[in-house]
Amino acid sequence: MGDDASAAFEATPEEAGPLPSANYRIAVALDAPRNTEQLLRTALDVAADHDGEVLILSVITKERSSPFSIFADEFIKREFCGDRREILDRALELGEDSSVPIRGRLLVAPDVSRAIDGAVLEFDCDAVLLGWRDRKRTESVLGRNVDRVVTHAPCDVLVENIGHEADGVDRVLLPAGKGPNTTLAAEVSRAIARANDGVVDVCRLIDSDATDHDREQAHERVRAVVETIGASVPVTERVETTDSVTDLLRQQSNEHDVTVLGATDRTWTQRLVVGPTPEQVTQNADSTVIIARRSTRLSSRIRYWLRRLA
Repeated sequence: MGDDASAAFEATPEEAGPLPSANYRIAVALDAPRNTEQLLRTALDVAADHDGEVLILSVITKERSSPFSIFADEFIKREFCGDRREILDRALELGEDSSVPIRGRLLVAPDVSRAIDGAVLEFDCDAVLLGWRDRKRTESVLGRNVDRVVTHAPCDVLVENIGHEADGVDRVLLPAGKGPNTTLAAEVSRAIARANDGVVDVCRLIDSDATDHDREQAHERVRAVVETIGASVPVTERVETTDSVTDLLRQQSNEHDVTVLGATDRTWTQRLVVGPTPEQVTQNADSTVIIARRSTRLSSRIRYWLRRLA
């Protein structure tokens, strides 16, 4: 039997203790100073749209052979916190002027993904936001830790690949796919557009040889997504035909400030945890791309506990 859930991570002494209840809580995992501001901005936008709060997580990796309890507080701060403490403090400082409550937790764990999963469960988070650093890999789509969190986290997951720096967000591209992942992508698009006085461009791209029935279904899908967004932000809608959906989507993504994609549903045993189209667009787009994966909280938490017991 594996470690119990409480052993998946430990908060450092200054961050220990429960959090007050919140209407909605999105965690954002930070591990690099250069992505802190952008990821925090996205998390604040999403939290504001739900009248919720942001929880900043930063993980210090530590070998399992050294129990957390044997270290004195000052030794932990000096030897283990380092840049993680600075990243956390920087994020909290950036969020001071926001109307959205923002909290932080510095975690110590031997495994980053399990620390994030454990914190999400412990602090009752509704969603977690991760940054993706584009690295060329053959065995992993997004990177080991992100793959694991996307697959196992007991909450909704957003993965953001930060593109070129933009002064603001005027236009958000939202491809109109099917299923709960697109619904989550629509909610995220609305949140970003509302916070930045932007417009959501809802599109459905179909093959050039599509039938009239295919076209009608595409228009129905766009209308359904627009209805999900609601009337709180300006929305445009369109259906286009193309010989290459992925190529056109990548091109259109570069013409927008942010693209929000629903992950393609796959079985949990497959390595392509987000699906081929979102992954290809994210790898090749110059602009910021966010991949959204909806979680059924009950089934996700059952999977989490089964994973902890394996």
